[in-house]
Amino acid sequence: MTQTAGAGASPASFLDEVKDAVTPRATLLVIGVTALALLFIASYVGALHDPKPKDVPFGVVAPQAAAQQSVTRLEQLPGDPLDPRAVADAATAREQITHREIDGALIIDPARTTDTLLVATGGGRVLATTLETLVTTLEKSEARTLRTVDVAAADVKDANGLSSFYVAVGWCVGGYLCASIMVISAGAARSTPRRAVIRLIAMALVAIVGGLGGALIVGPVLGALPGSVMAYWGLGALITFAVGAATLAFQGVFGLAGIGLVILLVVILGNPSAGGALPPPLLPPFWREIGPALPPGAGTWAARSVAYFRGNDMTASLLVLSAWAFGGIVITLLAASLRGRRRPA
Repeated sequence: MTQTAGAGASPASFLDEVKDAVTPRATLLVIGVTALALLFIASYVGALHDPKPKDVPFGVVAPQAAAQQSVTRLEQLPGDPLDPRAVADAATAREQITHREIDGALIIDPARTTDTLLVATGGGRVLATTLETLVTTLEKSEARTLRTVDVAAADVKDANGLSSFYVAVGWCVGGYLCASIMVISAGAARSTPRRAVIRLIAMALVAIVGGLGGALIVGPVLGALPGSVMAYWGLGALITFAVGAATLAFQGVFGLAGIGLVILLVVILGNPSAGGALPPPLLPPFWREIGPALPPGAGTWAARSVAYFRGNDMTASLLVLSAWAFGGIVITLLAASLRGRRRPA
């Protein structure tokens, strides 16, 4: 009887096979992943394909009349590559570079034919090279020569000054992957206020371990970055927890789709705008504006400050990371509480 029924049954149509092979849910996921892949290409290529300096903070040291004349000449360069301002003396220019107020400075000596360019490869070797090329061309047009001095030099083991960027990105990846795993393994729909608190505590422990591990790797193990291991540890823990808490928050509000939103913000938008491969003054306007507000950008800036600028100008970056962490905590707990109230008894 079974064989007869089976033999008489009509074969499944091709459309039925397609529906079984690719369910509507899988179709939506594939469409979402494809969209993220295209956004990834557009963001990275759009940010990095054509670097041009724009309004680079730049100091000019010269006698008063010559200083104003030089500032005016630099302001009139095509494309506005520099944002020049007169600086009192060479010592002040060095101090402003160290405090990350300017990215370079030209010291003009009217009594000689050689001027001095101050740069900081620790803030990005590409930017320092761009400034040197630009100013060298200007000096040649005036029949003058240029001597370059690196005020905050990148470490010899920090190729192109990218180690700060890579360690910040690594901490970000650890944050959103660990948070995603915690939710996916238990199911996003099973979140409760108690589970949310436990996951946040677990995320804090992960951040402490990951922050220390990253600090030891870039410091004593590889010697890629100078600076305090304790400072890197604290920074790494804050970055990891900030991204992890934000991931838990997005998942609490949007379910598993929140993972895609975190990837959009942190990876697709955050990484190319972080100032790693290209420092902020070389990025297009959109990426230059959003970079400091996202964890990779804030983390990269802070890590470079620890490594090469004596920890100067980190307050804004630390506040950004703290805001992501605090917002992640609050939204995660609120989302779990509201979901618990909607669940039937």
